[in-house]
Amino acid sequence: MKNIAHRLLKAQDNINTDYIISGRYKFRVQDPHELARHAFEDIEENFYERIKKGDFLVSGENFGCGSSREQAPLALKATGIRAVVAKGFARIFYRNALNLGLYLLECNTNYIDDGNELELDLDKNVLKNKSKGLNIAFKPIPSLAKKILEEGGMVEYFKKHGGLKVEA
Repeated sequence: MKNIAHRLLKAQDNINTDYIISGRYKFRVQDPHELARHAFEDIEENFYERIKKGDFLVSGENFGCGSSREQAPLALKATGIRAVVAKGFARIFYRNALNLGLYLLECNTNYIDDGNELELDLDKNVLKNKSKGLNIAFKPIPSLAKKILEEGGMVEYFKKHGGLKVEA
């Protein structure tokens, strides 16, 4: 996957799932596209309107901490965000995002500013900041996780392959 996008939100460390999608929508809204309209609304009103399909979201440490609700990565994916790039992710958020097919990339985000053009090269594990002429290495995605993501998440992977296929 190679993709150019603009950074949308300069998020601080410890962005919890309530910031991503407020708990007040947990049972009230089931449609992922309706959830997407409320993403980050407690931090930035009308955040959803600025997103273009394929954009990246960039953050700091411990992104997705807090509750285990899968509505948080679901809402982000439904906004059209292709990947979240952060210094680190909460473990349960990482797992939920993988299951839903949302790419999460771990790297140093100190050298990415608002509006920078980014290009992702999954084969080389590099996020290119085209605005600054920098290549930022990210933690490689394990091969099975990469296959699950390429299929759109765990459910789609199971449908296509009839279960979890681990190569020896």
